[in-house]
Amino acid sequence: MAIVPLERGAPTAAASAADVLAPDCRGLNFFRIDASLRQLLPLYLDAPTLARLEPHFERLGALAGGRLDELAAIADKNPPVLHARDRQGRDEDWIEYHPAYREMEAIAFSEFEFHVMSHRGVLGFDAPLPPVAKYAFQYLFVQAEFGLMCPISVTDTSIHLVAKYGSEELKNLLLPRMLSSDPARQWKGTQFITEKAGGSDVGALETVARRERGQWRLYGEKWFCSHTDADVALMLARPEGAPAGTRGLALFAMPRRLEDGRRNAYRIVRLKDKLGTRSMASGEIKLEGAVAYPVGDLAGGFKQMLDQVNLSRLSHGVRAAAMMRRCLNEALAAARGRAAFGRRVVEHPLMRRQLMKLMVPAEQALSMALFTADAMGRANAGSTEPELLLRLLTPLLKFRACRDNIAVATGAMEARGGNGYIEEWVTARLVRDAHIGVLWEGTSNIIALDVVSRAVGKAGAHRALAQRLSERLAQAKGLPNDHRARLGAALDRAIALAESVARDPNSESLARKAATALYNAVSAVLLAHEGVQDPRDARRLLLSRMVLEHRLAPHDPFGHDAAAWEDRATDLLLADAPVPLAEAQAIVIS
Repeated sequence: MAIVPLERGAPTAAASAADVLAPDCRGLNFFRIDASLRQLLPLYLDAPTLARLEPHFERLGALAGGRLDELAAIADKNPPVLHARDRQGRDEDWIEYHPAYREMEAIAFSEFEFHVMSHRGVLGFDAPLPPVAKYAFQYLFVQAEFGLMCPISVTDTSIHLVAKYGSEELKNLLLPRMLSSDPARQWKGTQFITEKAGGSDVGALETVARRERGQWRLYGEKWFCSHTDADVALMLARPEGAPAGTRGLALFAMPRRLEDGRRNAYRIVRLKDKLGTRSMASGEIKLEGAVAYPVGDLAGGFKQMLDQVNLSRLSHGVRAAAMMRRCLNEALAAARGRAAFGRRVVEHPLMRRQLMKLMVPAEQALSMALFTADAMGRANAGSTEPELLLRLLTPLLKFRACRDNIAVATGAMEARGGNGYIEEWVTARLVRDAHIGVLWEGTSNIIALDVVSRAVGKAGAHRALAQRLSERLAQAKGLPNDHRARLGAALDRAIALAESVARDPNSESLARKAATALYNAVSAVLLAHEGVQDPRDARRLLLSRMVLEHRLAPHDPFGHDAAAWEDRATDLLLADAPVPLAEAQAIVIS
């Protein structure tokens, strides 16, 4: 078994267990220690763009491992507080945030301007950043703070909807404020959909829009409102007389304050006492004739809102990838930095196997996130094929990465032992925050049905994906033919299963199984393609075989699957050093 290098401050096996606890990742630069991200970015960003961005990635990586991580811990322990009235007894409800949260907001909205990266130049660039770059920034930020990424993302997506569907008058009213990075002028956005009567069943929403004295006013309640006190909220409501179901829903923009400075006619009833994302306010609101502005065609509200939902789903997939990276790094730090039973924890066979169960899904998610972001960039440029890819990849990433995140967070907690359960260490917060990914923008069942029934069954997007991945396999020089054949066969089986389930209405119960198989097959191909791009480091080629063997092959609980190839691959992957292509080639076909 290979010897894994000691991390900073790590004890030797002979050191007293009482001398030091295993270190965590605070103080590290999360960009600098992420060899995978640094290896993949050149595959998707041109060299001049990446060269200009790298100092900003470095700066954010240092913040994520330093000041941001400190602020996130403080904000998590000091959640927002709702004040129902002002000091003069007026119903001017407002939410008080801890200064740590406000400092994180300043970093996100003013210093890096995350919310406008897709809409105008930032960080010295004259034009919007490519989606790959934007989501790489999100990936680094979320490794420190997850909750604030919700307000960042919904501000970004709200700008998108207003710019795409809003009238010129509405755009002139909202966009200058929403595109600003000046805290004194900026309006942050959000989306409110869920009601008591309807969550996943959007067509059951009961909020009513009435035309009164030349204005649209909203009446009803919204049950789960993240970023509750945003300056402008996009929401669905049914104009009086409109048909039932989703066909009758219109999209509206509701400002928190009217142009004369008065509060709009809605109340924040209470804040939610949540399992996770405690730094960010989620609450319930009651609409009492709030003034709102139509966004686009009144008959197309549901389809328009889906644009925002799909953008949010992609962001959720990226966030899950980010949290898994933090979990993996924490687990490695703990296992490398502590001794038990006469040797370091990382040298024990069962711990090594557990660490690989964290590494494989974390690396899958990163590959899928960047591939999906790249498809978005090419779709934005007007190409049809990437639009189809994006239609399928977005829910596929959200579905599986968010589910994997829960298991990975739990595994990272266990790797640290009892300290992982203590709120002084980040793993407890990671476990709590991980669970929201399977709820926001659709539960796993809803997302799996979107993958199979709509993206595959109706849009036929799987054909474009199969074609693109087959090309990648064919173009992957240095990929052993036997491994290429196994990958192609796995992809064919996954595509066939998704098609079969999509065709048969009686197979709905298999939708999650089909979506999982498709995700694993796609990510295995991506990992293999990535793994042969640089002959100096082919670690991702080893990971592609791990996916084939452990996430796609049938599992025999009575079989003995500890093979020599896997022991060698685990040694190399846990050593955190480059793996020459020739060595990886030999392992994947052994």
